[in-house]
Amino acid sequence: MPRAGLDAPTVVAAGAALADELGPAGLTMGSLAERLGVRTPSLYKHVGGLEDLNRRIAALALHEAADAVGEAVQGYAGRDALAAAARAFRGFVVAHPGRYAASIGVEPSGPDDPMAAAGRRLLAAFTAVLRGYELEEAEVDHALRTLRSLFHGFATLEAAGGFQWSADVDESFEWLITFADRGLRTG
Repeated sequence: MPRAGLDAPTVVAAGAALADELGPAGLTMGSLAERLGVRTPSLYKHVGGLEDLNRRIAALALHEAADAVGEAVQGYAGRDALAAAARAFRGFVVAHPGRYAASIGVEPSGPDDPMAAAGRRLLAAFTAVLRGYELEEAEVDHALRTLRSLFHGFATLEAAGGFQWSADVDESFEWLITFADRGLRTG
């Protein structure tokens, strides 16, 4: 019988928090059980193992990132929407590096996979930003890949402590937003 108050969403949320603290490599079923005050076998009543847990954390992270970006861009267009999306995405990745890292390189198993739905939501939020630019339909995928590369790269480097130069990181990020805006405006 599962422990009262412990369910799959609770286990996944605790796993995500632990991944943020320890990094994805530090998340084990044993460390999660210890955090939750249960024995490791108890977790298997709620998740199918570490791989299943990581997939659920990845879906959670993508949903949370989609919420952050989607809420941030409401009422904005063009550069303002781009800047709001970029800042929200960066803020999410820096605040939740472990759970976001869980989403990298994990492919949905099919269209009904929760990862697929979460990924579509995040993609839709960034696609909405691109409506403020005069892009041809054939350019949208290229623009999305460019934005993902820019914002993901910056945020993951920052979260990992990869910016050791003396220049202000926030100023560099604003420069990146301006760079992306100019590129989207000129094609």
